[in-house]
Amino acid sequence: MALFDLDNTLVDRQLGFSAWAAEFADERQLGGGAARWLISADGRGAVPRDHFFREVREHFGLAEPAEELWAAYRARMPGLVRCDPKVLDGLSHLRASGWRVGIVSNGMADNQLSKIERTGLGERVDACCVSGDVGFRKPDVRIFQLAADRCGLAPADGGWMIGDNPVHDIAGGRAAGLRTIWVGGGGPWPGGAPRADRTVADASAAISLLLDRACQG
Repeated sequence: MALFDLDNTLVDRQLGFSAWAAEFADERQLGGGAARWLISADGRGAVPRDHFFREVREHFGLAEPAEELWAAYRARMPGLVRCDPKVLDGLSHLRASGWRVGIVSNGMADNQLSKIERTGLGERVDACCVSGDVGFRKPDVRIFQLAADRCGLAPADGGWMIGDNPVHDIAGGRAAGLRTIWVGGGGPWPGGAPRADRTVADASAAISLLLDRACQG
């Protein structure tokens, strides 16, 4: 079993957010530097969305309530994120090789599930668990357990969690009894956080690693 994070693991969330920021600044004529401010304030998605949009509204003096800005963002973002065709092909190959594949993501259900369907990921996985839908967030072990259950397995059966976040994906996955692969390694590692079993550059490399391990028995 292989469980994958969504944003900045299977899809390039950062590229999609940059496109959204440019559109948002242009549509509202916020002036030069607005898109850069939005990207910086976003913190690569680490800032909670309700807090982020309250800050956006205050910084730019916008009339719309923060909740409306957030809802419009959730409706637009699924159309901006992309999944590398190599990742889609790799997931199909992984399943054809006998792996059960799931997605475990924090976020609002409408936004994340729409990303999964519009990128073609929904057709290539056995199950999805999105925090806004199931009621608990990574690194809570329950979301990993539920994802495994939806794949027809349990963490105790053996499996991997693959993601870019050292706390949500790696520490959470390990706490649930899964081996872990850190995607996009090279950034700072939080002190005290358990290290991943393996580190790779991207999701395609993680898929190749899992397929190699399967071939080796």
